[in-house]
Amino acid sequence: MQDQESYFAGLYGGSDDPYQLRTRWYEERKRNLLLAALPRQRYEHAYEPGCGIGELTVALSKRCDELLAADFSERATEIATQRTRGLRNVRIERHQLPDDWPHDAGPFDLIVLSELGYFLDESAMRSLAGCCRHSLTVEGTLVACDWRPDFKGRVLSTDAVHAALAALGLACIARHEEDDFLLQVWSRNGRSVAEHEGIR
Repeated sequence: MQDQESYFAGLYGGSDDPYQLRTRWYEERKRNLLLAALPRQRYEHAYEPGCGIGELTVALSKRCDELLAADFSERATEIATQRTRGLRNVRIERHQLPDDWPHDAGPFDLIVLSELGYFLDESAMRSLAGCCRHSLTVEGTLVACDWRPDFKGRVLSTDAVHAALAALGLACIARHEEDDFLLQVWSRNGRSVAEHEGIR
């Protein structure tokens, strides 16, 4: 745990946007792909752990009635709180997962795990996946989007993270794979967007 604290303290100690989420086209494009992959136009109650400085949070807030976002880093949550100030449907908290999973705040019809799982060991990732299963509504959507190349601070491979989530047995309704990242979307009911809208 101390290693992770030092890792994030170092990241945010040098910059309020260490991943350049606000300025990189790569990050903007990835957010847009994630948002486009969501099968529903609107969600009632969403959870976004690992929210970082809140750039995806702001975008998700436009699609959610209520959004709980959280991060492990104290500095990141401070920045995210400032970034989302004025968004009345957003709440920012500090969570260390899986221990701080907000069971009492659920259930959620959208859970977004973006660039989070690879910081956990295998046991913690299985526990996190179980939390997702227990907190997802019958119409719920689960999303995972993760960087694929290796980096300092990585504990699990992206493939291992997504395998833990796939093991939940939810229907995979979207998958976007590039050399840089893997994006997958699962649903409890497995219906496509066209089926939701009665097109087929």
